[in-house]
Amino acid sequence: MSVAHRRYVSRADVRYAGDLVNGAYALAGFGDAVTELAIRTDSDEGLLAGYRAVEFHAPIRAGDVVEFTATVTRVRTRSRTVALTCSVLCRATPERGVTAAQPLDPPVVAVTAEATVVVPPAG
Repeated sequence: MSVAHRRYVSRADVRYAGDLVNGAYALAGFGDAVTELAIRTDSDEGLLAGYRAVEFHAPIRAGDVVEFTATVTRVRTRSRTVALTCSVLCRATPERGVTAAQPLDPPVVAVTAEATVVVPPAG
């Protein structure tokens, strides 16, 4: 089972020079995707217990369109292991104009991680 969330990165999300957002932006997106995944697999939002192996591969900037993907990789009685990917699908190109942007083919993988979500007992 997998879910994907897409989001436009606005200027309000910028924290650093170069229109960069902070790493917590990706973690928040992962949290939303994991919540939907838990609802779809267990009919409960579950609780995100932790992240492992968070790796930042490329920047996320204002004007990007990003996709957060969550995929169940392991099922236990009360927990699920989830593989997470944040990819940049479109990127602003301000050198071409204030509102210019372009799709990226292929998308750029910006962040990867693994999470554990705890779900209530079946029944």
